[in-house]
Amino acid sequence: MSNLFGRRAAILSYRLGMADGVSVTAAQWGRALRRLGVRVRTVAGDGRPDVLIRSLALESRRPPRRRELAAALDDVDVVVVDNVCSLPMNQGVGEAVAEYLQGRPAVLRHHDLPWEREKYAGLTTWPPHDPSWRHVTINEMARHALEERRGIAATTIYHGFDERPCPEQRDAVRRRLKVGDEPLVLQPTRAIARKGIEIGLAATAAVGGTYWLTGPAEDGYQAELRAVLGAGGVPVRRRLPFGVQMPGAYAACAAVALPSRCRRAAVVVGGIRAAPDRVGAAPQAHRGRRLPGGARAGGVRFPLVRRVGPLDAEVVPRRSDPSLLDHNEAIAKAHFGIDALARLELLLSGAPICAHFGAPEQDVAACGCLIA
Repeated sequence: MSNLFGRRAAILSYRLGMADGVSVTAAQWGRALRRLGVRVRTVAGDGRPDVLIRSLALESRRPPRRRELAAALDDVDVVVVDNVCSLPMNQGVGEAVAEYLQGRPAVLRHHDLPWEREKYAGLTTWPPHDPSWRHVTINEMARHALEERRGIAATTIYHGFDERPCPEQRDAVRRRLKVGDEPLVLQPTRAIARKGIEIGLAATAAVGGTYWLTGPAEDGYQAELRAVLGAGGVPVRRRLPFGVQMPGAYAACAAVALPSRCRRAAVVVGGIRAAPDRVGAAPQAHRGRRLPGGARAGGVRFPLVRRVGPLDAEVVPRRSDPSLLDHNEAIAKAHFGIDALARLELLLSGAPICAHFGAPEQDVAACGCLIA
């Protein structure tokens, strides 16, 4: 039985229970922790958390008071902070959370870091650190940068994926979206400049489909988003219809687009059972390139691709080899499914863990580095 059985954890962020990436991956962590016998509570300023503290919201004009945080968090054994103490989009909120957590067990999970965005690049004292905390990055590039820039040792835990397919929702969701038989290209991200909306649109145009962007517009991107969508030349759907969750969205689409201006390449992957290659960032289709560590060691296979649109995006052909997809699905479940994510037990138990914690066993055995 897990030594975490019966312990209590809180997952805290600006918002939770929505369609953005932080909400989705926070829910994955919640599922994994519950499998370990941990009682999980979500706390956020917006969305659908278990505990709503409005002053935690991204748009909050005042930071949360200590008594507000204490009422939600005093009785838990560990607090998982998702991005609030990573990217200072509301630095007052992050500082209040960091001050409350001083001397308390916490995991700070960093989806973004200040130097990854030009407007925060000059901030040299962020993210905060305390000896009682552990830090988690979602890819190796961020882990190395965090140590080099802030002297903070972290563990890479790649994003997992939901293994509960619901193909029975496909037709119902497509009817809700009023799409016919044409390909539906899903971009399950926020609408901000660095998410490469124009790349997703170009990929959609290349396959003659409808583009579906589920996340909200942020960072003052609303006006530019309208212009980009208007110039895309394809039908567009926005947000999740009431009652539709992300598993239903994945069931309805023909391909998933996860482009990013801040990472190495733009991507669209067709045949959505294919595993992510650059785990922690975006799935990518490669042709004649050296694969990143997780996919290379894990044995993920990629079909030939064709290039489309701006920033050299690539799109997998509409009809992928079923045997290739089955192979990649098995690899993904073994290394990035909910059971693999349940290795969080090591992180929360205080045991020394490998910096490449979320990687396939081949990488873990080879790296030889431990974090005390």
